[in-house]
Amino acid sequence: MKRILRGAVLPVLVFALWEAGSRAGLLPMDTFSRPSDIVLAFAAGVSDGSIPLATWLTAQAALVGFAIAAVAGILVGVILGLSPFLERTVGPSIEALRPVPAIALTPLTLLLFGFGLRMEAAVVAFACVWPVLIVTVAAVRGIEPRLLEVAQALELAFPARLRKIILPAALGRIVVGLRVAVSISLIVAVTVEIVMNPRGLGYGMIIAQQSLQPALMYAQLLWLGLLGWGLNALLTRAFGQWHGAFGPGVSP
Repeated sequence: MKRILRGAVLPVLVFALWEAGSRAGLLPMDTFSRPSDIVLAFAAGVSDGSIPLATWLTAQAALVGFAIAAVAGILVGVILGLSPFLERTVGPSIEALRPVPAIALTPLTLLLFGFGLRMEAAVVAFACVWPVLIVTVAAVRGIEPRLLEVAQALELAFPARLRKIILPAALGRIVVGLRVAVSISLIVAVTVEIVMNPRGLGYGMIIAQQSLQPALMYAQLLWLGLLGWGLNALLTRAFGQWHGAFGPGVSP
C-alpha cells in the first residue's frame, strides 16, 4: 500500500498542475481539456456503458491472443529446446518471421477473418508468441541435464515429462516471457483498433478525437493506462501462484 501511495504522488502533482494551468488559460482547452472534465467524461462513459463495453472488447482480444501465443510458444519452445537439430532447422524461418511488425499483418488477417475478435486476436497472438517462444527455448536449454535423464530413465511420455519435469524446472524463466507478452498484447490490441478494427478502447479514442471530445479521449487513454497496470499486477500475482504450485525441481 505504501508503494502505491508513493507512486501516486507524481501523477497527482501532474494532474494538479494540469488543472491549474487549464483554469489559468495557459493550456489550450481544445487539446488538453481539464482533469476535472476528464473525470466527468469518464463517469458519463461508465454510466452509459460505453467504456465498460469497450474495455471488455479490448481485454477480450488481448487475452485471447495472449492465451494462443502462450500455449503455442511454450509447446513449440519446449520441443525446440529439447531438440537442437530441430531448432537449427527451423531457426532461420523463425528469425525471418520475428522482425515482421505484427500490425503489418492486419490487411492479411482482415482478409482471412474480417472485422472482429478473430482478426484482432490473430495479430495479438503473432506479436506475443515470439518472446514466449524465445524465452522458453532458452529456459529448456538451461534445465539440469540430470533431470531430463531421470525422465528418460522413467520412460515418461512427453505430456508427463512436460508436466513433471520440464515446466517445474523452466517455469521461473518462462514467466518472464509471459509477462513481456502480456504487455505486448494490450499494446497491439489497441493499435489494431486504432488502425483498422472498429471496436474497443482504441476505436473509442479515435471516435472521441474526431468528434472533438478531448475530455473523453483523455479519459479512455488514462483508463487504458490503469487497465494495463492492473492487468500486469493481476497476472504477475497469478504467475507467482502458478510457479508456487509447481514448486522448484521435479513435481511429484
